[in-house]
Amino acid sequence: MQPSPWQPPVELSEQEEHIVKKVRKAKLFVFLRKHRHELFDQAFQEELAELYRKAERGQPPVAPAMLALALILEAYTGVSDDEVIEATVMDRRWQLVLACVDTDEAPFSKGTLVAFRKRLIEAHMDRRLLERTLEIANQSQAFGPRALRAALDSSPLWGAEMVCGTSLKAVLDRDGDQVGQREEA
Repeated sequence: MQPSPWQPPVELSEQEEHIVKKVRKAKLFVFLRKHRHELFDQAFQEELAELYRKAERGQPPVAPAMLALALILEAYTGVSDDEVIEATVMDRRWQLVLACVDTDEAPFSKGTLVAFRKRLIEAHMDRRLLERTLEIANQSQAFGPRALRAALDSSPLWGAEMVCGTSLKAVLDRDGDQVGQREEA
């Protein structure tokens, strides 16, 4: 069964604004919350939905956009898959990004996260997700591509040391350098 598009609120709620004000260092959380609707527009969500086969039975899958955000945060924070699940319940910054503030239950399981990562990598959408994140960061100028590269610099992508032979650092370095070259031109 294919997932429905994820449509969390665009505007920050009063509660979310309060959380945003408390974030001092981990600005990627704020960037992703404020720009998740741009990063995961309808066209990109349709691309991600193609990772799932069309079926009439079964439970609808968790929105790929939410899982993709969790993978970005996992790489950023350097936590394990188990810690991702814990963070979705215990860390308000994660909840802010994933639209599940004050939840008592994780919005997805470890198995769901691992299976999504596998689908993403097999379809080479991991690179597309990184490129799109850098593109939105550059367009918004709210979180510079160089700052984004630095934030994710030493983190392994998607909880593995290498993905399809490419480290997160290598992808971000390549993409950041291309953005820098365009800016200089």
